[in-house]
Amino acid sequence: MHAFARHWWVLVLRGALAIVFGLVAFFLPGITLAVLVVAFGAYAVVDGIFSLLGAVRPGPGESRWLLVILGLLSLLAGIVVLTNPAFSAIVLLYVIAAWAIASGVASIVAAISLRKVIQGEWLLAASGVLSVLLGIILVTQPAAGAVGMMWAIALYAITAGITLIALGVRLRSWGSGREGSVSAPAH
Repeated sequence: MHAFARHWWVLVLRGALAIVFGLVAFFLPGITLAVLVVAFGAYAVVDGIFSLLGAVRPGPGESRWLLVILGLLSLLAGIVVLTNPAFSAIVLLYVIAAWAIASGVASIVAAISLRKVIQGEWLLAASGVLSVLLGIILVTQPAAGAVGMMWAIALYAITAGITLIALGVRLRSWGSGREGSVSAPAH
């Protein structure tokens, strides 16, 4: 705990960066989505290279062929994403839309099946209808769906950033009040 208190500023810095990222994602969602897609593509390429390198001299219990297959798939995914990031973002959006529709239909079916067993099954059906509506909106309005997805990420980043800053400030005050002590704070 004392080490955390000494490095409180790292949490504050991480929080500040998260808030900046969140604000950029909120106000410039298109650019943020493009950067995230390209970052994923670069990650997939690097991951593929390391998997292939691992296949040259696999460790004990590692399958050479599995590493080769994973490496090639990762490389292929990365190359596809990097050569056509807009297409990749749209594919991701459609995958999310399909999931929303499928899970919504499943919730509606479950609510109908449970209507004689539980009370309030309409809440499950309502959440299913909302999920299906989300999927339909994502399919019919992909640009709005992408912006909405980025806003959700922005909200998360800002909230996480505020939390990290609050924790850092609290650890700073805890650390300054406990100089020389390594015991945990009282709850």
